Amino acid sequence: MKLILTKKPKNVTIVEGFPGFGLIGTIATEFLMEHLDTEKIGIIEMDEVPAMIAVHDSKIVEPVSIHYNKEYNMVLIHAINIGKNLGWKLADVIIDLAEQLQAKEIISLEGVGSPNPDASRVFYYTTKDGAIAKKFEGVANPLKEGIVVGVTGALLAKHIKIPILALFAEAKSNLPDSKAAAEIIRALDSYANLEVDPKPLLKQAMMFEEKLKEIVQKSHKAEEIQEEKGMGYVG
Repeated sequence: MKLILTKKPKNVTIVEGFPGFGLIGTIATEFLMEHLDTEKIGIIEMDEVPAMIAVHDSKIVEPVSIHYNKEYNMVLIHAINIGKNLGWKLADVIIDLAEQLQAKEIISLEGVGSPNPDASRVFYYTTKDGAIAKKFEGVANPLKEGIVVGVTGALLAKHIKIPILALFAEAKSNLPDSKAAAEIIRALDSYANLEVDPKPLLKQAMMFEEKLKEIVQKSHKAEEIQEEKGMGYVG
């Protein structure tokens, strides 16, 4: 696993969204990349995943890419494929990125299963000192009980000086959930003041949901074909 950067802005806020439950993090970071004026400043190369990329609108979509917005001095980590059981390694790479960019905060966007199919609540957990409850009043509740897995769980388990804020949106199922992604963007906006227009938010999130469904389906199909070819070469 290798971090490659073409630019190194300093004192940034890092927002990462990995393809967990409901693809919340991926849809949300995709929306932010469209809403904010961003440029790609790096990628994370991973030998642990199949050697493949997606092409969408004549553009390459790497498994994990890194983007920068100058207005808010924000770095976005966008991911569509991270393989399996790589949470600890990816957390180490994110910490390396944060240290190189002298990040002031890491914000994780995650999806969690909901016991209520009609619910669309958002929860937050932070290692940051000071009260932040007022910023989330009416849009998110503090996480008091739960199990956090994947990259976000690995980040929270590590002892690092950089504050971490994790936002969790309830998703109805493991299928891409644009409504939950829209809710987590609203919570992030209330915290970071990104001036997101809520009116087109859900519509755009749904568009990203369809786009990501297509990319993920093609990636899975390519993996199956690659495995079949690999089996064909055995014996």
